[in-house]
Amino acid sequence: MRGNDQQAYDRGTSLFSPDGRIYQVEYAREAVSRGAPSVGVRTQEGIVFAAETQSSSPLMVDESIEKLHKLDDHLGTTNAGHVADARQLIDYARRMAQGDRLRYGEPVGVETVAKYVTDHIQENTQRGGTRPYGAALLIGGVEDGEPRLFGADPSGTPREWKATAIGGSRGDLQQFLEDNWTADLGLEDGVSVALEALAEVGDEVESDAFTVATISTEEGYRTLTDDEVATRVDGLALDEE
Repeated sequence: MRGNDQQAYDRGTSLFSPDGRIYQVEYAREAVSRGAPSVGVRTQEGIVFAAETQSSSPLMVDESIEKLHKLDDHLGTTNAGHVADARQLIDYARRMAQGDRLRYGEPVGVETVAKYVTDHIQENTQRGGTRPYGAALLIGGVEDGEPRLFGADPSGTPREWKATAIGGSRGDLQQFLEDNWTADLGLEDGVSVALEALAEVGDEVESDAFTVATISTEEGYRTLTDDEVATRVDGLALDEE
């Protein structure tokens, strides 16, 4: 009976186990931890997103691997976990951001979008016929001249961060960010910190394995070119062991 009870809680997408756990949410978090890592860094001048995008096959077109996404001129996101799940959440956030702009004639707040998306994620943890999203997002942008960065995990919990990571090797990435993030970082410094974090936990340091986007008060959302990323990767001060 004990084994059958365990399986019942294991299959249920909205059932608490006797020890207060929802197993399907924990499995969704495991799916995120198996994804390619992404990093978000808040700086004085804006938000930096960096992601590992190395393909699993030399036959795959690199441009088809999308990890950084523009939601609005002042707003962007990056993801880890199941790509299809993440795309649904990203499209959901885009519709909300554009609808809000059309309705009110002004850019939507970063926190507003983050909580809108996490409310939707949370709904899938408390009703039957669905499963939790196997993806996590970092949502960042500029709100009233202030850079803000939020994380959304499969449980639907929104948290605001100064710098954070999602996906594989998150523990090591988070430790690196805690050791190297400072409140006086500029946008260029933030790019270096984000890339160095990913390079430190990666097996190989190749410029074409990373994509970077910035969201600043002056330029809005901008994706760095391959040459710009290569220049910054070449200039990283990495420990060679």
